[in-house]
Amino acid sequence: MPSQMPYKVLCVCLGNICRSPTAEAILRHYCDAHGLAVLVDSAGTSNYHPSKAPDARSQQHAIQRGYDLSTQRARQLRLEDFIEFDLILAMDHENFNDIQSLMTKAVRQFGADQIRAKIALMSEHDPLFTQQAVPDPYYGGADGFDRVLDQCESSSQAWVNIFKQQIKAG
Repeated sequence: MPSQMPYKVLCVCLGNICRSPTAEAILRHYCDAHGLAVLVDSAGTSNYHPSKAPDARSQQHAIQRGYDLSTQRARQLRLEDFIEFDLILAMDHENFNDIQSLMTKAVRQFGADQIRAKIALMSEHDPLFTQQAVPDPYYGGADGFDRVLDQCESSSQAWVNIFKQQIKAG
């Protein structure tokens, strides 16, 4: 993690209106709380909801825990994101595979030496939800949105610990 410029993390789900905006807000909150120079953004692998605000249910559940998603707007993952971001966090295994496919295109377009991003699952280091997909709550009930919050909080704390270790090592 370079100290001269902020480390950049991109949280990615399918539509960028439920899981990844929630992950963005929570990861940013924990990084800020620990004084880490980490910039966090989010995107979707699809372009289903361009420039739309996060799902109202996601916003409602998030605000109950003190996270404000209201200023976020959906966008699609771009080839340039592989140059601009250090870490791309996939919310589930299908997103991970879609991100890898897009990364292959980015390598072909820009060259491997230009690609900065590493790809990982949001839950990669999470001791409670290790390697588990963050389930999409879109077609479910309220408990699904709470599960997203629980898992994003747990996974974000795990990533903050990783970032802190990288700072000490670097």
